[in-house]
Amino acid sequence: MITQKQRRTEKGLCFKHYYKWILCFSLTLYFVASFFVDHDQDDHPSSSSSSLSPSNPLITNPKPKLLASHAMFESKIHDKRLSFRLQRPNIRTDVFNNLKIYVYDLPSKFNTDWLANDRCSNHLFAAEVALHKALLSLDGDVRTQDPYEADFFFVPVYVSCNFSTVNGFPAIGHARPLIKEAIDLISAQYPFWNRTSGSDHVFTATHDFGSCFHTIEDRAVADGVPRMLRNSIVLQTFGVTYKHPCQEVENVVIPPYISPESLRKTLKNIPAAQERDIRVFFRGKMEIHPKNVSGRFYSKRIRTEIWRRYGGDRRFYLQRQRFTGYQSEIARSVFCLCPLGWAPWSPRLVESVALGCVPVIIADGIRLPFPSAVRWPDISLTVAERDVGKLGGILEHVAATNLSDIQKNLEDTSVRRALLFNVPPREGDCNIPGPAQNGTRELQAQESETLLQSPPISYKRDITPRVSPQERQQAKPCPTRTSPPPPIVDDQPPPPVTAARSPATDRPARSPSRRSRAPSRRLLDSFSCNLLRSEPQGTAGREQE
Repeated sequence: MITQKQRRTEKGLCFKHYYKWILCFSLTLYFVASFFVDHDQDDHPSSSSSSLSPSNPLITNPKPKLLASHAMFESKIHDKRLSFRLQRPNIRTDVFNNLKIYVYDLPSKFNTDWLANDRCSNHLFAAEVALHKALLSLDGDVRTQDPYEADFFFVPVYVSCNFSTVNGFPAIGHARPLIKEAIDLISAQYPFWNRTSGSDHVFTATHDFGSCFHTIEDRAVADGVPRMLRNSIVLQTFGVTYKHPCQEVENVVIPPYISPESLRKTLKNIPAAQERDIRVFFRGKMEIHPKNVSGRFYSKRIRTEIWRRYGGDRRFYLQRQRFTGYQSEIARSVFCLCPLGWAPWSPRLVESVALGCVPVIIADGIRLPFPSAVRWPDISLTVAERDVGKLGGILEHVAATNLSDIQKNLEDTSVRRALLFNVPPREGDCNIPGPAQNGTRELQAQESETLLQSPPISYKRDITPRVSPQERQQAKPCPTRTSPPPPIVDDQPPPPVTAARSPATDRPARSPSRRSRAPSRRLLDSFSCNLLRSEPQGTAGREQE
């Protein structure tokens, strides 16, 4: 006989399994978006500036005095802004596995007004802009205009574009009130946030400590994730393998944004027979006498130790000054050091992989993006922070043993492309299976058959009775309440998500063609890998932190 305690245990396991699939689908959200970000210079010349024409002036948001980001070095970005003009993908719709995402059309003060600053769509935090642009280009494929058939809801709020006039860093002290204002708006004008307390809503947090929205770790830890977001899904660049307050939310670690134009130019200028004449490379901030900031030292003094021990070593090419052509140095290097800064993640990791330099990760406990699609142990080295004094010997040992294997793995173009925001793939190439690639089609057919035989576990947030077209027509897709809901207070917990289903009048049923079962893990991984491996146009010209 099943006791009440056993029932509660089983219910908890089901709930945990359910959210595991939610995390997988939020990962797929980024995979789907990642290849529509590149800018084709031939089709959109850089001289055209932006598609936001002078006839549509941008409203300049007030820039209060806020804490600046510490993830960036004291320099200016030199890349030109990418056009926000949408590029239609040329791909089959079936590769998206019927995933549907609704993108909220928020007032411009939440997003496009920030593009008045050229750096907004190009700096290392610009994945929030890239993802928004990508989803808008997917109209009819993944993006749906009907919110009632959506699996997820994307909330496009740019919080990393408020650049300080003092030092040029992006300030994010305005992030929490701006996100709260957006949530108040969508919860008042749409029924979908209140239906699930935002558990099917997706946000981006592409700066130092992700969804904590602070640039100093102590303050980030103290503040934690805003309560208004704790039921939601956050795509963030920050991630660690241990318990941390800034990832106490459903989250997916994504790569930092790398400007496609910059890498395209770098790759174009590399001679075909160029040898890697730099053994170990690092260019960026290395403090000789690191300052004590709230009891913490920049890079935990790791960069200071690297400079002290290896600054005079001829095997190491270490530079503290900024240089706009640093990507050409990466392309000439065998090993590229990727030590932590204030946060563990760094754009150097992406640039190194894209340019074929073996990344040497020195950041204990870092969670790397997309481990199911990128086999990090095969293309990188990880050195513990405590072993930085042995770095020279470790790299010599690798060079004498398995360096050639690692470099061979990096030569795989699909690996180099996997972390970039790529152009749309075309059917028949290595990404999207064509008629000749029967093996992949057969595998997908087998997985689909298994999927249909599996228990009907929904990856939807709820299942509602089907309604007639007449009833559907009577339901307003975007109803506006006569009275606004109570404002969200950050120190109050969000209402719990109950197991009760919404009535038909609250949410019309989705189309009978929409699938309501959880996808198999193998099919999802295969789908995600295919989406990532498309032809790149370039990577970042970011500040050298």
